[in-house]
Amino acid sequence: MSRPDDRDAAGEGLENTVETYIKDVRIVGTGGEDPRYRFEAPLHEPVAFDDLDTARIYADVYFDVNGFREEGTGEHGVPPEIFQGGKDTLAAYLLTRPGVDVNWVASFLGVDRVEVDRYVSWVRDRATTIRERAREQGVE
Repeated sequence: MSRPDDRDAAGEGLENTVETYIKDVRIVGTGGEDPRYRFEAPLHEPVAFDDLDTARIYADVYFDVNGFREEGTGEHGVPPEIFQGGKDTLAAYLLTRPGVDVNWVASFLGVDRVEVDRYVSWVRDRATTIRERAREQGVE
């Protein structure tokens, strides 16, 4: 679902909420010549991505580990919750980092590209299940 929100930081165009999730988590699309997608959650610094799929993976990782904060991890650090989530969660998180692609993640983890895709699908499936169960229990 997409809806207009506010003007972007430069005062140009409208921002649109592209995805809304439970617990006030959302992805906002910023207009203009160079569109971006910003992940927003309570107590989490907003983080922007060049494409919507990467923002969605980030949101799925966020729900998979029941939230995390990147503050204090440095430019190349990984929040402890990501490591605790397992190899599949780490693979999905790493794919959201600037300059990292599936080949790099596969090499880093010592697996092939197919396995990285499988890891990401597991994280996405778990995140979807978590959100569905929360909604069934009345969490919005």
